[in-house]
Amino acid sequence: MKIIRLFCAGGASTGMLVQRMKKAAEEQGLEVEISAHAVNKYIDLGPTSDCVLLGPQVGYRSKQIIEELNSVPVEVINSMDYGMMNGEKVLARAMEIMK
Repeated sequence: MKIIRLFCAGGASTGMLVQRMKKAAEEQGLEVEISAHAVNKYIDLGPTSDCVLLGPQVGYRSKQIIEELNSVPVEVINSMDYGMMNGEKVLARAMEIMK
C-alpha cells in the first residue's frame, strides 16, 4: 500500500481533495492511503510517506521540504487541479512521481 500525504496551510482546505482522490483510487482499484495535514507536520509524517504533495498556498516552502525529505518524492499540486478539486488528476500525478 502506498502512502500519499498532502500538506497545506491548515490541513482543512485539502480535505475535500483527499476525499476525491480516495474515490478515484477506489474506482481504479488502487491500494493507497491518502491524508491531509497542516504543513508543519511534514517533518514528522513526510519520511514515512511514499509521496508528499503540497497545496499551492504552501508551495513557497517546497525547496526546503524537498531538501529535508530527500528520499521522498515531493511536488506542489498543480494550482488548476487544486482549484478544481480534480482528485483523479492529482492522484494520477502522485502515482506517476512514485514510479
